[in-house]
Amino acid sequence: MVMWYQESFGHDYLTVYKHRDFQGAYREVQRMVSWLQLPPGAEILDLCCGMGRHSLALADSGYRVTGVDLSEVLLEEARRHDQFSRVTWIRGDMRQVPLHRDFDAVVNLFTSFGYFDRDEENARVLKEIDRLLKPGGKFIIDYLNPQYVTEHLVPYSERVEGDLRIEEKRAVEDGCVRKKITIHKEDGSVRTYLEQVKLYGLHDFQRMLDGTDLQLDRVYGNYENETFVPHRSQRMILVGRKKEPERE
Repeated sequence: MVMWYQESFGHDYLTVYKHRDFQGAYREVQRMVSWLQLPPGAEILDLCCGMGRHSLALADSGYRVTGVDLSEVLLEEARRHDQFSRVTWIRGDMRQVPLHRDFDAVVNLFTSFGYFDRDEENARVLKEIDRLLKPGGKFIIDYLNPQYVTEHLVPYSERVEGDLRIEEKRAVEDGCVRKKITIHKEDGSVRTYLEQVKLYGLHDFQRMLDGTDLQLDRVYGNYENETFVPHRSQRMILVGRKKEPERE
């Protein structure tokens, strides 16, 4: 069975999300750098790096960066932008990352969590972040705020990109926010994709983190350093670290 995330992150994704610019990623990374407080040359893993916007901005900030994603199409786009091969790009599933070393930080951005139907599968991603971090290493998970999404959901939108008309229908169903994307071409052909993210609240994350050595230090509501407020914040950005072994 082909899952939605195996189909949706292809060439059409680059068109649907072309408004996600590199300049915005650089602004977000500037804030992340202040949260991570890592020395120059620290090693950072961008888990679900997509087309590499944040990975490249982190590399420009002086870090050694590895970007992992399942989509070869998005990785190829990332390599195209990485003209000086500053980032190591690797294809892999976030539940079982094909790396066997640890990092100073792991970041998971742009709501790249909650893709799987079963809670156990999503919790495996947190266990992988735990596995891939050095003791004392930092993590950032930039996720949607489920309460804000539910209360401000836009059921339908439509726009034109070049010769394409893009329809997006959104709904909250079965504990998930689901988006159906329909792309109409001028020749009458139609392509349809599904996106789905499970709606995990802060208490759900805390429960899943209990099964790891990860501890949550701060929760922000945006990249302006504002504290997370459930009914108001558009984002839920989790910032924490891996616990260090207790000294005897």
